[in-house]
Amino acid sequence: MHENEATLPEGKPTLKRTNSSEHSYKLSCPRCRDPHPNLIEDFAAGDLICQNCGFVVGDRIIDTRSEWRTFSNDGTGGDDPSRVGGPSNPLLGGDQLDTMISGRDNYSGASKDLNRLQNRTNSKSVDRTLLQSFKEISTLCERVGLPKVIADRAKQLYKMADEAKVLKGKGNDGIVATCLYVACRQERVTRTFKEISALTRVPKRDIGRCYKLLAPLLETRMATVSTEDFVTRFCSYLSLAIDVQRAAVHLAQKCTEIGCTAGKSPISVASAGIYLVSHLFPNAKKSPKEVSFVSGVSEATIRGTYRDLLPFKMELIPRELHGQIINLPPA
Repeated sequence: MHENEATLPEGKPTLKRTNSSEHSYKLSCPRCRDPHPNLIEDFAAGDLICQNCGFVVGDRIIDTRSEWRTFSNDGTGGDDPSRVGGPSNPLLGGDQLDTMISGRDNYSGASKDLNRLQNRTNSKSVDRTLLQSFKEISTLCERVGLPKVIADRAKQLYKMADEAKVLKGKGNDGIVATCLYVACRQERVTRTFKEISALTRVPKRDIGRCYKLLAPLLETRMATVSTEDFVTRFCSYLSLAIDVQRAAVHLAQKCTEIGCTAGKSPISVASAGIYLVSHLFPNAKKSPKEVSFVSGVSEATIRGTYRDLLPFKMELIPRELHGQIINLPPA
């Protein structure tokens, strides 16, 4: 017998360890010993049968498939055999063991009244508010293409703020906007106050006030917003080539190293840097108006920051692009 093959008592399957892994075993029939057995599972009888010789290799196997097939969504109006209800939401309190009223009459008669009464009785006002806010957060994230991890994080922050009562008395729209802003910062998908304000239609002043109240509750310290966080995204909005993006990122990193933009907003530096770098490539030139449209920074601010960057152009611009410096517009 092969050293890697172990035969169990008669009537039991043979387990053969493969050479690919010491923890990998192959099941075979002890009667026909076919190296490539054709084993089938009879879940009705609980048997594992060799289809080549008919030998019952194993019995009392466990059926891991679904208990039933449901056709409740096919519009036939039949009964739904599901008995377990929907998944629980960890962000909601309580046992969440809700009772559902059957809609056999399409909720046109007594079931409609019973369902409405059931919802009023079992659904807490706090849970209804949370569900409405969670739905609003998901809708806002989908509108601007933010990943699901941002929505989940924002919901956790909203739940935390609701339990701590630190934002009591503040408008719900302002709380939602603040949670979205903090979630983006924590997940390194940085968005500015102005972008969140335009998305939620909440004034920047209200978002800032809510943020100051929420900040002491944050368990993890948020990373500082850097210029590089905005450069790549703004370049993508402007449809700039990858070479232009690399040069803009290089310029942003050099600005941080030299410290020539200390005290200036990262978004302003990113906008002015893109405006400067775009003129180093003949087919990528962008005007202050075009950069302002995607960044939200005024044209005057872009020109002013660009004026501050010009004296350091030799240090900021990559060495291979020094020959194109003559194409830069005057300050």
